[in-house]
Amino acid sequence: MLNVTILVIIALGYVLTRLYFLKKEIKRATRQLNDLNKNITDKKVDIRFFDRDIEKLAKEINNQIDLTKKAKAEKSLTENELKQAISYISHDIRTPMTSILGYMQLLESDEITPEIRKEYTSIVKNSAGRLKVLLEDFFELSIIEQADYPVKIEVIKLNHLIVEVLVGFYEEFNKGNLEPTITIPDHDIIITADPSAVKRVIENLVVNAIRHSSGHVTIRLEKLNTSVQLTISNSVTQLSEQDLHHIFDRFYKADQTRIGKGTGLGLPIAKSLMGKMNGNLTAELIENQLFMKCEWKY
Repeated sequence: MLNVTILVIIALGYVLTRLYFLKKEIKRATRQLNDLNKNITDKKVDIRFFDRDIEKLAKEINNQIDLTKKAKAEKSLTENELKQAISYISHDIRTPMTSILGYMQLLESDEITPEIRKEYTSIVKNSAGRLKVLLEDFFELSIIEQADYPVKIEVIKLNHLIVEVLVGFYEEFNKGNLEPTITIPDHDIIITADPSAVKRVIENLVVNAIRHSSGHVTIRLEKLNTSVQLTISNSVTQLSEQDLHHIFDRFYKADQTRIGKGTGLGLPIAKSLMGKMNGNLTAELIENQLFMKCEWKY
């Protein structure tokens, strides 16, 4: 009977001791979380008392801390991008609006000649057109970036679609005194994607190449071992590696002094559309040549 009593006392002592240290560890973890929440420290929770369940709890708490930090960083980045986007769009809207209002005031004068009036009217129309394109592109990008943006995936003969798009740019190439080098296989190159989205991507990349080429544009379609790749490249003179890092950012223009050279939304729209189709769009600068590569896996 005495032995039983001793064993009970030992067992009770063990339980109470373990309970004491567990409670002490919980209090310590609580203090650490409190310091973390008050930004006194950014250290994650650590434990000193060995217990499998406490270890699991501490691990899950630290995982949640990591997720919270990541969410805060993403929120901060999104807020900064939104502020930057608002700043850019405000600037790009203000420029044509100022022009429109200024020339509208001049058109109210009875002293200007019919020729001058016609010239001013043309300037107002051009400014209004730029404003319309900017707002349409901004609205389109905001729609594309929504999680539930619909894409209709189907089988596409990509070589035929590219030729169809390029025919529509015949006059644009002529105006820019550009004779593009086009390499497209005669046999069918098949991908699964959204035809209208693919067409929009190609159009945006070709427009970008024409606007910013310093003299040469190359369009090449090829079937690789595991993918189909469309490369649209153009010669450049003022693009740097730093510019390349931001080339798909909203409103980014490598040369901010070039007014009227587009909204700066064409490439972000193309990038977003490729992502929606599980494709990929990348940019590479080799010497003085910018390569835009669209890739569809198969």
